Amino acid sequence: MKRLAFKWIFGAGLILLMGLILVNLTLGTDALSFSRVFAVFFGNGEVLENFILFELRLPRLLIVLLAGVSLVLSGSLLQTVLKNDLADPGIIGINSGAGVGIALFFLFVPFQVESFGALLPLAGGIGALITAAFILLFSRRSPGSLILNGIGFAFAMSGLMVLLMSSANREKVDFLAKWLSGSIWGMDWLFVWIFIGLLVLITPILFIFNRTLDLLTLNENTALNLGVRVGMWRVFFLVFAVLLAAVPVSITGSITFLGLIGPHIAKALVGPRHKLFLPVAMIIGAFLFLLADTIAMRLNLPAGILLSLIGSPYFIYLLFKKIKNP
Repeated sequence: MKRLAFKWIFGAGLILLMGLILVNLTLGTDALSFSRVFAVFFGNGEVLENFILFELRLPRLLIVLLAGVSLVLSGSLLQTVLKNDLADPGIIGINSGAGVGIALFFLFVPFQVESFGALLPLAGGIGALITAAFILLFSRRSPGSLILNGIGFAFAMSGLMVLLMSSANREKVDFLAKWLSGSIWGMDWLFVWIFIGLLVLITPILFIFNRTLDLLTLNENTALNLGVRVGMWRVFFLVFAVLLAAVPVSITGSITFLGLIGPHIAKALVGPRHKLFLPVAMIIGAFLFLLADTIAMRLNLPAGILLSLIGSPYFIYLLFKKIKNP
C-alpha cells in the first residue's frame, strides 16, 4: 500500500514541480511566454532570448532546485542520525558556521569573488564541519542538549559574523548582508556543476545504505545487536549532512527551515522508511525552494526570508509538540 502511495505521490510531485519550473522560466524583467520558452529549448530562439534563458534563468533555476534537494537531504540525515525531529542545518548552527567560513574567506583572502567564487563552497564547508565538530563535542555527554547547543552556536556564529562585517568595507558588507538574507548570489553554470558533483557523489550512497539509515532510527542497543556500527555510521552520515548543507548555503545564502519541513511532510505522506521518503522529500525540497524563489522574484525579496516566514511557525509547533510529548 505504501509503495502504491509512493508512486502516486512521487508522480504528482514531479508534475507539480514541472509546472512550477515552466512558470518560473517565464517570469522576470524580460518576460518570455510559454511558447517562446519551448522555442528557445528547441533551437528556434533569438539571440537575446537564448541569453536570457540559458545564461540567466536556467542556471538560477537549477541552482534553486539542487539547493532545495541538498538542504532537505541534509535535514533528513540530521533528523535520522541525531534522532531529533527538530534538527535542521540552519537551526543547529551549521549554516552559521558555513557563514563564518565564507566571511573569513571573503574578507581576508585578497581575491575577487567573481574570479574565485568556486572556493566559497570550500570555505563554507570547512566552517560548517568545524562548527559541527564543536557542537557534537559539547553535546557528547548530553545528546538531548544538542539542539540547544546548536542554537547557542548559531547565535555565537551570527555575532561573530556581525563583528567581522563591522571591520569590512561597504561593498563586502553589502554582499554578506545579501548572503545572510538568503539572496541567491551564485547564478553561474560553474555552481550548477558543483551541485551536480556533490549530489552525484552522495545521493547514491544514501539509497544504497537506506536500510542502515532505517536501523539508526532504532534504539542504539537494538541497532548494535543487529550488527550496525552505530558510532561509525553516525559520523559518516553527519559529514554528508554537513556538506549537503554547507555547499548550497555557500551559494544561495543562509536558508533556514527547508531541511526541517521537507522530511516531515515526506514522512507524513509515505512513512518513515528512507527508501520511500527520501525521494519524496527531494521533490518537496526542490518545489518549496522554487516556489519561494518564484514569489520572491515577484515581490523583490530574498527567498530565504519567505522560507523563514513559512518555517518559523512550523518549528514552534514542533517545539511545543515535543515539549508536551517528550
